[in-house]
Amino acid sequence: MLIRLLRPHMGPYRRPVALLVLLQFVQTLAALYLPALNADIIDDGVVTGDTGYILETGGVMIAVSLLQVACSIGAVLYGARTAMAVGRDIRSSVFDRVQSFSAREVGRFGAPSLITRTTNDVQQVQMLVLMSFTLMVTAPIMCVGGIVMALGQDVPLSSLLLAVVPVLAVLIGLIVRKLGPQFRTMQGRLDTVNRVLREQITGIRVIRAFVRDDHERQRFDRANAELTDVSLRTGRLMTLMFPTVMTVVNVAGVAVLWFGAHRIDSGSMQIGALTAFLSYLMQILMAVMMATFMFMMVPRAEVCAERIQEVLATESSVVPPAEPVTSLGRRGHLELRGADFRYPGAEAKVLRGVDLVARPGETTAVIGSTGSGKSTLLGLVPRLFDATGGSVLVDGVDVASIAPELLAETVGLVPQKPYLFSGTVASNLRYGRPDATDAELWHALEVAQAREFVERLEGGLDAPIAQGGSNVSGGQRQRLAIARVLVRRPEIYLFDDSFSALDYATDAALRAALSRETSGATVVIVAQRVSTIRDADRIVVLDEGRVVGTGTHPELMAGNDTYREIVLSQLTEQEAA
Repeated sequence: MLIRLLRPHMGPYRRPVALLVLLQFVQTLAALYLPALNADIIDDGVVTGDTGYILETGGVMIAVSLLQVACSIGAVLYGARTAMAVGRDIRSSVFDRVQSFSAREVGRFGAPSLITRTTNDVQQVQMLVLMSFTLMVTAPIMCVGGIVMALGQDVPLSSLLLAVVPVLAVLIGLIVRKLGPQFRTMQGRLDTVNRVLREQITGIRVIRAFVRDDHERQRFDRANAELTDVSLRTGRLMTLMFPTVMTVVNVAGVAVLWFGAHRIDSGSMQIGALTAFLSYLMQILMAVMMATFMFMMVPRAEVCAERIQEVLATESSVVPPAEPVTSLGRRGHLELRGADFRYPGAEAKVLRGVDLVARPGETTAVIGSTGSGKSTLLGLVPRLFDATGGSVLVDGVDVASIAPELLAETVGLVPQKPYLFSGTVASNLRYGRPDATDAELWHALEVAQAREFVERLEGGLDAPIAQGGSNVSGGQRQRLAIARVLVRRPEIYLFDDSFSALDYATDAALRAALSRETSGATVVIVAQRVSTIRDADRIVVLDEGRVVGTGTHPELMAGNDTYREIVLSQLTEQEAA
């Protein structure tokens, strides 16, 4: 899975990688050549007392060392730049794929998990790529080259390598085999910690209101302890790596000195050759240690790559049209024909055969009990998710065939939970129309009954807005969200219970101003409050995902029991009349 993830993202960097491999190859050859030169100095210079040879060979060693240093610096530089670029590209790919998801796919993964996959998981893969460029490329060259050079110094003594290297490989393999499942569990526990922390930060007001600080602290401690436990288990396995390798290295070094001393004593080997052989043995085992360090990272990176690939391999259920419609005719005519919607894995449909017509210049209201499918119905129009049956038409064209940019220009949605981005009032209002003038922003604020409180803010349009709009009240957040859609000036306005946080006076003033501002547009309002929708040109009553009534307020009061029940739960008989 790791190779499958990296292959397409490494393609654009073939030349830097090729240069990097060349530099690593040269610097490794230089490192392998130095012990041979050192052996020559000992055997042909020190032993014979030839000072000239020592100086000459020493000069060559200095030149080789400088070459090694230069190549090493170049390799690390190219390796770091390429690894960071690959990480950037993977993050961008994950972000682009998540942006294409509908509400269905986002709900399937969950926001905390998607954040972890985009940040921590990508970082683990990026670190593995960096270590591969700096260590893994060098390790096999140094290992093979060390064996060849060791054989050149003394063949019989090299037979020790036949015992040392397989023992190391088996011991490391056993440890790595146990690391994979632990890393997979660790990433899952990290998701849990992120989810709990995100919920607690977002819901801090609710926690304080219900005095659940201790409960939430225990909940976080439990998630944190579970992550700590699996991290400790993983850490214990990882700590076995270096002691194991160092034990084998030291035993091998003692064995070389033992057998090498006997060969020198018998005259079969020179002192310089033994010194060089020890250096090559250390280089071989250093290569194995570098590979060991890589093996410690590979299991976690493999798990992270699987999680990233799972996101990249997930196709959005809302697919852009192959041949999109780029222009519409009647400008604002909305119709649902037998629309159904069922969430994946759900037994029952949320919407069942919904028929609805909303025309320009009219206000269509949708009302129903909690869970009747009102918000889901509005979500079908801007394609937050696609209908699983029937069709949704804008100006006679199925929304699935309309170009996404055109649909976004035509339909403006104020969601049930309005969200404001960190920035300023102006940057939020210009979110859908960046070229809007300050005068247009103030006009939209005035219609949304938000001008007065924005003028009181320090900076006015430049007043800061915190992430999610947490530094303004719920009613102010709703009015700013309504103003943001008014700046966009779409042909179809969708208000999903967007007046629920407003007092009755502000609600009435806002609806009166909206009716003038949107007189030529199609307006669809979902509301729980009867007073918000009683003056609508058409009221659609939903019950358990079905349309059980359509008409004006007086018509439905006279002939629809479901609507009458909703109205009388809020108003008296006299007020309803």
